[in-house]
Amino acid sequence: MAATLSPVQTSSSIAADGIRSSTPAMRRIRASRGLVPVDFRELLDYRSLLYLFMWRDIKTRYRQTFLSGFWALFRPLSTMVLFSVIFGGIAGIKSGTDIPYPLFVFPGVIVWGYFTSAVMGSCLSLGANGGLLSKAYFPRLYAPIASVTAPLTDLVLSMIVLFGLFAWYQRSPSWHIVFLPIAVLFGLLIALGIGLWITGLAVKYRDIGFAIPFLVQIWMYATPVIYPVSAVPERYRWLLALNPMSAVIEGSRWALLGYPFPSAQLTATALGTALVLVGAGVYIFRRSERTVVDLM
Repeated sequence: MAATLSPVQTSSSIAADGIRSSTPAMRRIRASRGLVPVDFRELLDYRSLLYLFMWRDIKTRYRQTFLSGFWALFRPLSTMVLFSVIFGGIAGIKSGTDIPYPLFVFPGVIVWGYFTSAVMGSCLSLGANGGLLSKAYFPRLYAPIASVTAPLTDLVLSMIVLFGLFAWYQRSPSWHIVFLPIAVLFGLLIALGIGLWITGLAVKYRDIGFAIPFLVQIWMYATPVIYPVSAVPERYRWLLALNPMSAVIEGSRWALLGYPFPSAQLTATALGTALVLVGAGVYIFRRSERTVVDLM
């Protein structure tokens, strides 16, 4: 059974000859019960391990691949071309402004690509680290946290293609680009929250690993990635407001293209959902980590 660690204080005694002796400090493993709070002191002490996890995930992302990091450029570029031909060309979807459709759709493609990788990684993070979990103790929260930060490298590399599109269409990024990390942070928190809810269940029920890509793909079409919010009839826009990723995608377009800022309803939904998912997810994660090693 997984357990929490509680320190046992160093005890001292005075020997008969007056020399003070002490026993070494120990860590006692005890079964946890009820609500287990996050030990932020422990997270801080193990922070170097988080850096190692992140660096490991980054290095192994394209290990033993012929094209290596080129995949971070090719995948969003090919997706953008496909969407532009099918949705921008055949279906006739427009950006709603004077922004060319390929340039309009690309910010949504790269941010959604990051979100997909982050959700997949965080939901399967405990299972992916099963060998390490069964051999050594470390703060389990670091597994999903590292999984949502590693895909940021792909997002950064894909910006090369985006700036190439700006040059092709003879446009320049909006000065709002300095706020892009905030939109990405919202997406990171949403992905992390989902992962904290699901990763414990994914160890017990392996079907989740098959269902997640399918559900995330459906979620994309319910998010304004390939179409603007203005293309949705007014009576159905409340459904977009229930989707926290709508504000993330629209916020990314605002930051990169100078697109209209997301409505207050979209922004409040994204912020509230991110906080609820992470807050409740930590509680659920702490409960599931008690038995996760026994299930591996």
